[in-house]
Amino acid sequence: MTRLFGTNGIRGIVNQDMNSTLALEIGQAFGTYLKRTTPRPTCAIGTDARLSNHMLKSAITAGFLSTGCDVVDVGLVPTPTLQYTVKEKHFNAGIIITASHNPPQFNGIKGTAQDGAELTKDVEETIEQIFFSKHFALSDWNEVGSFSTWNDAKELYIKGVLSCIDVTSIKKQRFHVVLDCGNGAGSLVAPTLLKKLGCMVTELNCELDGTFPGRHSEPIPENLTSLMKKVSETHASFGIGLDGDADRAIFVDENGSYIWGDKSLSLVGKYITKKTNGGITVTPVTTSTCFEDVILQNNGTVIYTKVGSPIVADTMKKNHAVFGGEENGGLIFPQFQYCRDSAMSLATLLEILATEQRPLSELIAQIPSYEMFKTKIVCPNEKKEPVMNRLVEEMKNHHEITRIDRTDGLKLFTKEGWVLMRPSGTEPIFRVYVEAKVKQQVEQLGTYYKKLVESFMQHA
Repeated sequence: MTRLFGTNGIRGIVNQDMNSTLALEIGQAFGTYLKRTTPRPTCAIGTDARLSNHMLKSAITAGFLSTGCDVVDVGLVPTPTLQYTVKEKHFNAGIIITASHNPPQFNGIKGTAQDGAELTKDVEETIEQIFFSKHFALSDWNEVGSFSTWNDAKELYIKGVLSCIDVTSIKKQRFHVVLDCGNGAGSLVAPTLLKKLGCMVTELNCELDGTFPGRHSEPIPENLTSLMKKVSETHASFGIGLDGDADRAIFVDENGSYIWGDKSLSLVGKYITKKTNGGITVTPVTTSTCFEDVILQNNGTVIYTKVGSPIVADTMKKNHAVFGGEENGGLIFPQFQYCRDSAMSLATLLEILATEQRPLSELIAQIPSYEMFKTKIVCPNEKKEPVMNRLVEEMKNHHEITRIDRTDGLKLFTKEGWVLMRPSGTEPIFRVYVEAKVKQQVEQLGTYYKKLVESFMQHA
């Protein structure tokens, strides 16, 4: 069946792949799905700061209303704020209009379930079936949905975050934090949260602007150079950079050094499993071994999943995990909600620093280090399966491989480290990841397996 949803919602270029007609019919399909189990569903809807938000919000709202669903507009909010509101105010579902870290010409639609978590694949597939069949359950004229607004979502969310952490200990430290919101939705929450925690805040790109003039929205090193420089110049405790919808956070230590998401994931996982004396944690197969190292040291266990935060969150729920997340800065705190949450990541890091009484760089230095190689190869979608089949067959003859994992793509373990080859679920590309302790080994393995994928693709 043709897919509508990608790894994280539905995204596209505005008025090309993502237009008002599409949004209307997504609203009708989602509304039809909700009406199957609830006579009069209520859906919360919010947006990030993109210029096309009003167009798409109006269209998808019309779709929900036409199927007899009531809609409550919570305004411009970070994605985790919308998700928390759905859970706490007992909405039947939620919609956030966002394209996360994508460039400003993109926009997207992401749905949430009744508990605030992202939709599971089963639910997405049911909505897709309704969407493509166009069998929408439109209401009679006197049963269409109602529309209202609610403006207290941000306050509810901040109060919820504060209830989960040791506010008193954090306030005593008077941390200085440099905050880069990338002109995104986090600008409406993160500065307020930090001030309520007694922090001195230096703001960068904290003015809402859907053109993202300050920097590109993805918090990768080349986009956070101003943040790194400002942390060093101001002798701040640390810095934080958010993506466009503020569900992911990347940190910079007190020296202005970028901290990769694997390391921050491991630091928080270490802290939480220490507090809980072990427990189950969940992360995708792409995550560095450093995460497993620190979790096992603290009597915890790791469950690996396919790539995608909805899969991680769903696996966490099913296994009663104490923590989970991805290597891209998306951390999930189940005691708060089952979704990626930058504000909880920020608040938890402050609690860690207040508890440990040591600089962030020292805490990160305690996390084991591995060399990592990542690359992508353009591969037409129709060639992905033949290439994967060839790779699986080829690996049967590689005696240096100690273990093979098929959770997502093909992950090969050797005594030096591991290699992962997986086709993207949303783009015509093949990704290759390699991890080992020695840089030379990583480069050699990376080059070998990249060429192998390219060779099989040419003959597929």
